[in-house]
Amino acid sequence: QVQLVEIGGGLVQAGGSLRLSCAASGRSFGSYVMAWFRQAPGKEREFVAGISGGGQDSVYADSVKGRFTISRNNAANMLFLRMNDLKPVDTAVYYCAVDNEVHVRRTLDSYDYWGQGTQVTVSS
Repeated sequence: QVQLVEIGGGLVQAGGSLRLSCAASGRSFGSYVMAWFRQAPGKEREFVAGISGGGQDSVYADSVKGRFTISRNNAANMLFLRMNDLKPVDTAVYYCAVDNEVHVRRTLDSYDYWGQGTQVTVSS
């Protein structure tokens, strides 16, 4: 049974940093794209960042480019998101997702597996 569990959310002041982790189990995802999405209250879920299976290609939403860094450890079946210079607009539930493809896609429907999400709250 495939399971994705996000860890590391919390409350942080504007300008601060957080590191999210996603632990994957049930199969190996080393060949496939993994990504982070987020959903703010009253808004649709949106793409944040994605990384190819080998980790050589990463894609970011314009709103987080230069502040967030996505990475992965395939040996440990883990995905990470380092978030720096956080802003109140980054407040959302953050989700880990897996796409059974090799190239990063930004669309929600492309992703086959999802975690339950972790809350990130940035205070001003």
